[in-house]
Amino acid sequence: MSKFTNLINNSEVPVLVDFYADWCQPCHMIAPTIKSVKAKLGDRLTVIKINSDKNQQAMMKYQVRSIPTLILFHKGKVLWRNSGVMPEHELMKVIERYA
Repeated sequence: MSKFTNLINNSEVPVLVDFYADWCQPCHMIAPTIKSVKAKLGDRLTVIKINSDKNQQAMMKYQVRSIPTLILFHKGKVLWRNSGVMPEHELMKVIERYA
């Protein structure tokens, strides 16, 4: 089992997975938002960044068709997903429901 699969299946706290690419401008736009949310939630949330160009298998498995895509997992279950950039307060509101 990969480290990624192990983490999303066994983490005690929700895991936010950020599917991104280095060349993706919207991915660069949402990165500070994700950092800020993680800083505010601390140990209540784990964040993983997955480079879409290097992880095609994960992209296919989770049917990620556009980037950035954020998927929130807990105990292997998808709790929420969103593609595109979103304001920090909206992302915070979604994650606080689970964290």
